[in-house]
Amino acid sequence: MARTLFDKIWDRHVVRQLDDQSLLVYVDRVFLHERTGSVALTALEEEGRRVRNPQHVFATMDHILDTFPGRGDRTLVPGGEAFVKTMRRTANDVGIRLFDIHDGRHGITHLISAEQGITVPGLVVACPDSHTCTLGALGAIGWGIGTSDCEHVLATETLRAVKPGQLRVTFDGALGPGVTAKDMIVHLIARYTAAGARGFAMEYAGPAVEALDMDARFTLCNMAVEFSAFTGLIAPDATTLEYVRGRPYAPQGPDFEQAERNWSELRSDDDAEFDLEYRIDCSDIQPTVTWGTSPEHAVGIDGRVPDPETAGDHDAGRAMQLALDYMGLEPGQPLKTLPIDGAFIGSCTNARLSDLRAAAGILRGRRVARGVRAICTPGSQVVKQTAEAEGIDEVFLAAGFEWREPGCSLCFNAGGEGFAPEERVISSTNRNFRGRQGPRVRTHLASPAMVAAAAVSGAIADSREFAETGTNGQDAA
Repeated sequence: MARTLFDKIWDRHVVRQLDDQSLLVYVDRVFLHERTGSVALTALEEEGRRVRNPQHVFATMDHILDTFPGRGDRTLVPGGEAFVKTMRRTANDVGIRLFDIHDGRHGITHLISAEQGITVPGLVVACPDSHTCTLGALGAIGWGIGTSDCEHVLATETLRAVKPGQLRVTFDGALGPGVTAKDMIVHLIARYTAAGARGFAMEYAGPAVEALDMDARFTLCNMAVEFSAFTGLIAPDATTLEYVRGRPYAPQGPDFEQAERNWSELRSDDDAEFDLEYRIDCSDIQPTVTWGTSPEHAVGIDGRVPDPETAGDHDAGRAMQLALDYMGLEPGQPLKTLPIDGAFIGSCTNARLSDLRAAAGILRGRRVARGVRAICTPGSQVVKQTAEAEGIDEVFLAAGFEWREPGCSLCFNAGGEGFAPEERVISSTNRNFRGRQGPRVRTHLASPAMVAAAAVSGAIADSREFAETGTNGQDAA
């Protein structure tokens, strides 16, 4: 029987059928962070249970700690330092590999799991974090779980689950100049709604996906959860294998050659059937920015804020109106030239080296506009150190950005830090929910290049115009 990529990985990991629907599934790797991982490890400790296989469990500090230079265990979250210290103590007691704050491999969970070769094609990787789907870019199943499930997988190396349906999203054609993976996924969600993949494992396919580099593939898979998917995957290919080769925890030498042969089978059969199919013509995608309080509230940069009266049903129209009220916008208003107060580049969505290079290309020789607070938080120490070796930090600093230490930072008011109420912020993150970057903060999602363009313009802008014309931003204060 023809099988999908998800089928091939999932079926290899089924341990037992539990009832008519539920399965017990083996999990190859578990990744923890201090916000939820410390809770799960402490609960196991209190119950007198042990971690079944510490060698397959990894941890980092990323959610609660602040990202200011010179930090230690300090955090602005009340009681947050206790999470950091508990994570350190429990990880060391159990024998889990911890990428601690001053470790040169430290960073955001999903970045370092890939950077270090902890996740490779064909694995099932679980983490108590919804954006674990990021790792599907490697041809693995990235499974975001809750804290109670985290306790179970630590103790048993298994999880109970019902196999999701199968969805394929095909991106036809090629991306236009200045159009990025962030624009692809936000465009997709805007077209099919934030519930468009609910109940499905999603595979990305098509020539535009195959042409993406790994950083872009991580961005695409990262936001599968914003589409309500169980996970998102891309079939491993030569680009994937070149990325994995030589990474510290990946197979080495003859073992890699054997793994490579196995990974070559990880693709959907030509006649595999999916429960649902979506297709996107890439010529329809512009640099995209959100206007509301869900990733589905988005339009191309030349678009206008939609009218709730055109929503089609009362509930959708009401939700749109509430979003407009929160964001301080009116129907028909253009987003381009809308003034901003803040700009943030960071998160597990868009804080990789190519993201910082793209933003630096806009910022070089320009200054952040007067009155705009601009912050960049690299996704890992590896990214940060490589960027600094290339002089990218100097570009950001010269432009007027703050250059921070790795961590989740202002993606979700982490570390107790946020923007001011009713400030309008453009952000390279994954969620524009109410209060996501601070109480009553108004967040617009966009690509790193779009964030940089807005920062120097003082308003939402089209990054393509900077690349084409070299238009300078306003002088800094």
